[in-house]
Amino acid sequence: MAATRMAETVPVTLLTGFLGAGKTTLLNRLLQRPELARTAVLVNEFGEIGLDHLLMERLDETTVLLNAGCLCCTVRGDLSRALIGLAPRVAAGEVERVMIETTGLADPAPILHTLMGDAALVARYRMDGVVTVVDAVHAMGQLDAHAEAVRQVAVADRIVLSKTDLADDDMLAALHARLARLNPAAPVIAASRGAIDPAAILGAGLFAAGGKIADVRAWLAAEAFAPHLHEHDHHHHAHDVNRHDARIHAFCLTYDTPLHWQGVGTCLEMLIGTRGESLLRVKGILNLVGQSRPVAIHGVQHLFHEPVLLPAWPEGDPRTSRLVFITRDLDRETIAQGMAAFEAAAAEP
Repeated sequence: MAATRMAETVPVTLLTGFLGAGKTTLLNRLLQRPELARTAVLVNEFGEIGLDHLLMERLDETTVLLNAGCLCCTVRGDLSRALIGLAPRVAAGEVERVMIETTGLADPAPILHTLMGDAALVARYRMDGVVTVVDAVHAMGQLDAHAEAVRQVAVADRIVLSKTDLADDDMLAALHARLARLNPAAPVIAASRGAIDPAAILGAGLFAAGGKIADVRAWLAAEAFAPHLHEHDHHHHAHDVNRHDARIHAFCLTYDTPLHWQGVGTCLEMLIGTRGESLLRVKGILNLVGQSRPVAIHGVQHLFHEPVLLPAWPEGDPRTSRLVFITRDLDRETIAQGMAAFEAAAAEP
């Protein structure tokens, strides 16, 4: 897939978060901002009546309610049809962005599969980022009890903290530490009664508005946590083993010398084929042998985007290959050993 094609597509933001986290409040406040004036909103709620939809302050024909099922399973076909149905309004310039609000029990991964794997959608839309709303008061208990809450945090590009005014300093410190262990690459943004600067959550993907390449370091956010991975992992496993997040690993593999695509690609194919369900998210920038420009990769479980050749390395970038993994029941050493073995085989004359 060429980078220029991405410039023609409409950005899609996936808004997720556990039950009662404050997704609808955040969405209502965002829709009041001029930056989201031409935003189509897809809302999903269990049951025949979507109560969250009725509470939304902006109700017009750009809002499509997906009823009678969870967005991540039974109505994924409805999601595709709704997005394709918006195409004429996109062409007319009436829709410039899409926000999808999921039910609080949704696993984001199947939704990402739909957005990344449906050829008709890929031609029209691009994934701009996953925004997960976290309830500062109840999050610790939700993360302990519900695997869905853990996955929502683990796959996020941005984490928005709600109800911080109701949480004391100790609660907030413990929650920040736990979020950092689950997803050290995602910036954490505090919302005041649902109000945040839209710029903090928009443009979280590889491509920004107009096809501009996002800053590589910001997209990967690797440098912020790579030096502390072992410390985080040690602290991580010191927790109660019954907690769901004891199964989540977040780490970055960095390579200073150019890699061979045959080695990287073969290793990823092996991981997808044998442990795809454990690859919650993978994204990376590669410096490949024989290629002067960076190559971006992005995947969710069994589905990976076609590698994207970027126009140029950002000025001052060290041109190192960086692969960020968010995994479940799949540790850093296993992947690092696989990468080393396949790279060594590809480098043989």
